[in-house]
Amino acid sequence: MRISLLAGSAVAVLILAGCSSSSDSGGEEPARVFATPDGQGLSEAVTEDALVGHLEELEAIAAENDGNRAAGTAGYDASVDYVVSQLESAGFEVTTPEFEFETFEAQTQTLSLAGTEIPVFALSYSPTTTAEGITARVVGAPAGADGCEAADYAGLDLAGAVAVVPRGVCPFGAKQTVAAELGASAAIIVNNEPGPLDSGTLGDSETAKIPTGGVSQEDGAAVLAAPEVTLTLVTETETTTSRNIIAQTTTGSTENVVMTGAHLDSVLDGPGINDNGTGTAAVLETALQMGSAPEVTNAVRFAFWGAEENGLVGSTKYVEGLSDDDKRNIALYLNFDMIGSTNAGYLAYDGDDSDQVGEPAGPAGSDAIERTFVERLATEGVAVDGTDFDGRSDYGPFIEVGIPAGGVFSGADENKTAEQAEKWGGTADQTFDENYHTDQDTLANVDRAALAKNGAAVAYGIGVYAQSVEGPNGVPVGAARDAARAEG
Repeated sequence: MRISLLAGSAVAVLILAGCSSSSDSGGEEPARVFATPDGQGLSEAVTEDALVGHLEELEAIAAENDGNRAAGTAGYDASVDYVVSQLESAGFEVTTPEFEFETFEAQTQTLSLAGTEIPVFALSYSPTTTAEGITARVVGAPAGADGCEAADYAGLDLAGAVAVVPRGVCPFGAKQTVAAELGASAAIIVNNEPGPLDSGTLGDSETAKIPTGGVSQEDGAAVLAAPEVTLTLVTETETTTSRNIIAQTTTGSTENVVMTGAHLDSVLDGPGINDNGTGTAAVLETALQMGSAPEVTNAVRFAFWGAEENGLVGSTKYVEGLSDDDKRNIALYLNFDMIGSTNAGYLAYDGDDSDQVGEPAGPAGSDAIERTFVERLATEGVAVDGTDFDGRSDYGPFIEVGIPAGGVFSGADENKTAEQAEKWGGTADQTFDENYHTDQDTLANVDRAALAKNGAAVAYGIGVYAQSVEGPNGVPVGAARDAARAEG
């Protein structure tokens, strides 16, 4: 049965499933709540306790599987089984399409300057050196140059050299490609902020041209000053398979699909409870509370991506497999990656590029998605900052094909500013998540207040767009969508 609940201007629908008295019904399913346009009922149904419950399950899975849930491992497979069982219990028809991806392991990572060892990190998919490494002269990109195009090295001879370039502006893969095309034998990326550059990827083995490592900002000056260095990166890349998880409501228009996703995999070094158990928990619990056949205007498609940590592989393979009509019928994509960082920020993807930082604005409608989350968190007394569409999460493949995107984020390895600490609390000049990509990314280090606020915002955004993708915070539909995507 359905009971309408009136609360001010919000109308919630309580859907009670499994009310049959038949002896073979298998028992009653839990009540599920879905809300009409303002999304409030659904956001209230996604509770902190429920989110924590999912995180406890994911942490237990990691503990039973070598401490991680990385793609291609038993821990990831067990995570898939858990999410699928939860979705199927709510009546969803679930698919788990397989895809191939590459795993990467660095066995030796050393950088020597006249006998002095400097810490260096091999970027994922870096080609291997020999066991003896590469000894070569150093050529640094000129001050103010980013190494993103050949003109940055005008007048310099990179043949056989180790190119040294700063992090920023373009992907690591682009930097080493430019250096390789100019004849460099290897590349070193220098962090653009204090601390080591101990994570990053060249994208895939096809992009990777020359051995490439990262060093800290503090060590960068010494590397640039050295006449010669020896870089040893003994690495191995192998091809394996992983799976995405896809589930969709049986109700709502399939010409304006509201798609939402979170990556399910962790890195090999830890259990990945904030990154990205938190996003997974919020999307999963929203699906469970919504149910498989809610009274919605638009179909909602839930995705849980594999191999995000290997270069957005699962989401990229998914988008590449869509027909033109399939892509057109996705009205928008909502991405949730890390929403409970220990030194939490309250960030929404900068859909309109009002911050003028990094990448340009997202596809038409991304600005409206940003407003939806900013306005929602404002009702909780939270003033939201923007965060750049820097290509580091699964929105990337969607915005590349013109699908508007957005979501909330609590920060990763960037530093919280003094102004942000004043607004939100926490510690200024420290990273949002000091446990990022480590074995300390555990439930004990999740900020539960941020998890609860952001989790409710996740449900709110999904609920709002499930009812309507038009209006002041809507996205292009019909001919306007075709025109916007054609321009993109």
